[in-house]
Amino acid sequence: MCGNNMSAPLPAIVPAARKATAAVIFLHGLGDTGHGWAEAFAGIRLPHVKYICPHAPTMPVSLNMRMSMPSWFDIYGLSPDANEDEAGIKRASENIKALIDQEVKNGIPSHRIILGGFSQGGALSLYTALTTQQKLAGVVALSCWLPLRNSFPQVEQSRHTPVCTCTSVLQCHGDSDPLVPFIFGSQTAAKMKDLINPDNMVFKSYRGLPHSACPEEMVDVKRFIEKQLPPISDE
Repeated sequence: MCGNNMSAPLPAIVPAARKATAAVIFLHGLGDTGHGWAEAFAGIRLPHVKYICPHAPTMPVSLNMRMSMPSWFDIYGLSPDANEDEAGIKRASENIKALIDQEVKNGIPSHRIILGGFSQGGALSLYTALTTQQKLAGVVALSCWLPLRNSFPQVEQSRHTPVCTCTSVLQCHGDSDPLVPFIFGSQTAAKMKDLINPDNMVFKSYRGLPHSACPEEMVDVKRFIEKQLPPISDE
């Protein structure tokens, strides 16, 4: 269990079957841990890829009557105009950037790292990808939204200078999501196409899928990882 001291246990890790030459860092959703996602990635693992699923610290969450639970940052509401925990989002993003930096120190270059997440974790992965100086291999954003979206440049400013230095983004969303409505996902995809090269942005929808993942989606995630993190010649 996470403690109330804002610390979190070590990430759940699916090690590479051979020398790790690439990594996926994947962030779970509100109230969850990294263990379930580590199991999911173990089922679609690639032998040269290391999968890192960190656990969020436990904190009181305003959305859930200030109950303490694993959360990357506070959430005040789910409506598009709800106030956002700007300080908490930025603090969490810096922690994820530090995790990326640690993998770089461990010998995996940033362009061989995919960042991703589900729901709140997906939101944090998008924000982090748009604000990091590291060039990532890509982002996998599932059932999520872009936090602090108004802090990014408008279309006219960003069209010729993409904000995000990652090469590709795969965004997925169920069309029957009752928690993070599908319209949030489609609006986020439209915003992302303004901030990155739109040719590098893929938005996939899944009929009847609620706020969860499905086998079809995980196959799409695996294919994206295979494309962005191919084996290198000396493996």
